[in-house]
Amino acid sequence: MTLQALEGVRVLDLSRILAAPFASQLLADLGAEVIKVERPGVGDDARQYGPPFLADADGNATRDAGFYLSCNRNKRAITVDHSTAEGAAIVRELAAKSDVLIENFRTGVLAKYGLDHASLRTANPGLVYCSITGYGQDGPYANRPGYDGVFQAMCGMMSVSGLPDGEPGGGPMKVGVSMVDILTGLYAANAIQAALRHRDRTGEGQHIDLALLDCGLASLSHFVQNYLISGKVPGRRGNGGYGGIPSQTFRCADREIFVVASTNRQFGALTRALGQPELAVDPRFDEVSHRIENREALLAILSEAFARRPAAEWLASLEAADVPASPVNDVKTVFDNPQIRHREMLSAVDHPVAGAIQMLRNPIRLSETPIGPPRAPPVLGQDNEAVLRDLLGRSDGEIADLRAQGVI
Repeated sequence: MTLQALEGVRVLDLSRILAAPFASQLLADLGAEVIKVERPGVGDDARQYGPPFLADADGNATRDAGFYLSCNRNKRAITVDHSTAEGAAIVRELAAKSDVLIENFRTGVLAKYGLDHASLRTANPGLVYCSITGYGQDGPYANRPGYDGVFQAMCGMMSVSGLPDGEPGGGPMKVGVSMVDILTGLYAANAIQAALRHRDRTGEGQHIDLALLDCGLASLSHFVQNYLISGKVPGRRGNGGYGGIPSQTFRCADREIFVVASTNRQFGALTRALGQPELAVDPRFDEVSHRIENREALLAILSEAFARRPAAEWLASLEAADVPASPVNDVKTVFDNPQIRHREMLSAVDHPVAGAIQMLRNPIRLSETPIGPPRAPPVLGQDNEAVLRDLLGRSDGEIADLRAQGVI
């Protein structure tokens, strides 16, 4: 059997909601053993973020929301009350046997239970300890709470999303998905693997301090760099981009499509597909920089042209001309796309309560260490006995006592 890339790496996951569980899910997809630790009787807050809730085999709603299912596949799950002395001791034992610990408690909370990096590194100097918080471990905002929308507002992401002022519906707009959470999860998984590489060379673990605010700001990338070299604050362009022009949606006779023709070759092909080849040699539009300078004039011409025919006709013409374009899909119609079907982005998994359910597949494809078939996100406390018995050596009687005391 082919080994997976992170096989042999054990991750203790003390996190909840989205950013950190998304990071640990990515590590689990790549083959790491991830043990998710949740509060007894309650679990990860994300389990309650419904409706919709997963239905069991009889059609009755379970306690697990779709939100939770999205970022907890391929994990084992135990319940431990770390606020008790016995529970904190269990977490410390697990940390001593782990390569990575991921947590997203507010700064300083876990130190009260001896579960912070400084406490745990004594028993496990090679531990990679990743803390994901809203604002980081230090600074004037370090103790503030926050969620994705707050960080989209604070980092500037909302200021460049949405329609321009003066247009109907104009104003700052939150990105539809929890984008700062997702990006932070990706940064975290990347940082953890870099820290493991360092650990493997030196035997030395380290503390990773990731802030959602920092990751949100870093994700603005060229928007920020353009400002830094020009002093001009970028505005909102709705469904238009800040690169070459055109790069945005156009309303056809029946629906919208998205078209990008940013290079001179692509723009020339677009003008021919539109039946207006003269636009490619118009001095206002004959170079990338000219099209950017004369953006409004060009978009007015293109908008008028696209409105004359249905989307399907334009998409066929643009594909024949090798101009990048797409219909604007929703999360239902995207699965009608033959490329999505070919890439098998949906996987069927066997859930212990619901039976067969469909889930998104990890998009990473590795030639030598492929990602294996996914396992369903665990139900609350699914692996209590197995982890406590097999990993920590607890007897059945000891496990029963812990349960009776409410520790697990």
